[in-house]
Amino acid sequence: MIKIAPSIISADFAKLGEEVQSISDAEYIHFDVMDGSFVPNMSLGFPLLQSLRKITDQVLDVHLMIVNPVKYAKRFAEAGADIVVFHVEADQPQDLFTAISDVKAAGRKVGLSIKPKTPASALIPYLHLIDVVLVMTVEPGFGGQKFMEDQVPKIAEVKKLIDAGGYACDIEVDGGINPDTAKKVVAAGANILVAGSDVFKQADRNARIAQLRG
Repeated sequence: MIKIAPSIISADFAKLGEEVQSISDAEYIHFDVMDGSFVPNMSLGFPLLQSLRKITDQVLDVHLMIVNPVKYAKRFAEAGADIVVFHVEADQPQDLFTAISDVKAAGRKVGLSIKPKTPASALIPYLHLIDVVLVMTVEPGFGGQKFMEDQVPKIAEVKKLIDAGGYACDIEVDGGINPDTAKKVVAAGANILVAGSDVFKQADRNARIAQLRG
């Protein structure tokens, strides 16, 4: 089943409860955390995540675009995240393994993300431990960017690695997702689609979610 994860960063925080209700048909809510260091932008944190947890039972999919995620991954798990995803590029391998262990010890799912210039092979040491691979189809840090077509083969490569190892990983894709690009990434093997502005700019957001799901 294809699952849709609207990115809450594109919502109007002045009416957060209404915004969440407007995407009630989505399985996930994507929650972007940026530190101004790993990416050139800053956004969201623990208080908002805790508030969001109080008003929805949807899966909260937290994407840490921060340096040294080992320092914070467990705290986000404890603050209400159902899934905590961080970047393979953001820490040393030993600290990535520790962060993975910390999130799992908190009883949450854990994932790793790769930026467009990072090869799928960078995930190999971790695939047996994680629940989700997040493939970025834009450079992380800003919404509304154009989908990078050259990342579609990477999604297919990640799918082959997962299948070859017999791993139970979902493949999530984030960046430039709309009904047209959704078809391409699903065909390549993705089953979780993150969409921000494409959903929240619609008058009927749940109708758009249905379109993206296909």
